Amino acid sequence: MRVSLKKWAMALAMIPLMGNVALAETVSITLVNGHPPVFRWVKHLTNTFIPAVNKELEGSGITINWSEQYGGSLAKVGGELEALEEGLAEVAVVPSLFEPAKLPLQNVSYYTPFGTKDPEKTTKIIDDLHRTVPEMSAAWEKHNMTYLGGGFGIDDYQLFTTFPVNSVEDLKGRKIGTPGAAINWLKGTGAVGVSGNLTKYYNAIKTGVYDGAIVFVSAALPAKLFEVAPYVTRVSFGSPYVGGMAANKEWYDSQPEALKKALKKGAQAYTAAYSADLKASVTKFTTIMEGKGAKFSDFEAAKRQSWAKNMPNFAMDWAKALDDKGLAGTKVLKAYMDAQRTEGVEPLRDWDK
Repeated sequence: MRVSLKKWAMALAMIPLMGNVALAETVSITLVNGHPPVFRWVKHLTNTFIPAVNKELEGSGITINWSEQYGGSLAKVGGELEALEEGLAEVAVVPSLFEPAKLPLQNVSYYTPFGTKDPEKTTKIIDDLHRTVPEMSAAWEKHNMTYLGGGFGIDDYQLFTTFPVNSVEDLKGRKIGTPGAAINWLKGTGAVGVSGNLTKYYNAIKTGVYDGAIVFVSAALPAKLFEVAPYVTRVSFGSPYVGGMAANKEWYDSQPEALKKALKKGAQAYTAAYSADLKASVTKFTTIMEGKGAKFSDFEAAKRQSWAKNMPNFAMDWAKALDDKGLAGTKVLKAYMDAQRTEGVEPLRDWDK
């Protein structure tokens, strides 16, 4: 009888262990961005996001088998949303600036130039809007995505050109590469805006297709733009929200709560690390480029004011056009501008008025 009781005790003791084995799970996640790892928002996927998710999952019984697909290996720049929507990837950093039709509300900061120059403020404001304006999150869900956070802004946009720019008149007839909705920033200047991105600017300028591009300093160094466009004019268009991290919604909804929580925690860590890295790099990168021949100059404050004043109010046009489609254009524009003013920002133009 003692032997039988001993066997029963041993069997009962094994039940929790057997439960842990049953709960152990390996989840495969394909992580995507169209840019190569030389850029900060990609680098911190490997250096920050993945380790943060893995750490959060310790003790949960869940292990991630990561497949990192960057630099166009699975999706080109601007193709990340479709890769998620179609289930080709589970998680991606989606640059919403290249999705003006599918994620229009997320592009509000690209329609409101000459605002905040602080990317952390921009990111905070847009992430807050995702919590306070239901239409912001709904925009992702419409395309089978769940917004995880991981939002990121970029440092102040400047002009990198093959020629010196002392006034707006110097831009007349020049072809300037622009990202997404930033093409509007050239309206009224006489310049010809050409839609492009960081993977195209260098060769386009080198071969004479473009005469320059609107770029931010922290990307201009790794992209080596100063080599072909050595004149850097600090126009200071502002620091917009570029995009954020999302998951395929069908896949995400089927995952355990521990994994959902870990992905969102990882996205928060990603934003924090990216922002700290960005802040430390701008001055350093400027110095490096100056040492390699880049010629930096400041655009006069009065000329910036005049540039902003003489632009058509494309922000209001954009917002009203979205309203006509049943989207919350005016609501988001006002919320974004109000949030900037609440944060102590004094935009050169009140685009919502």
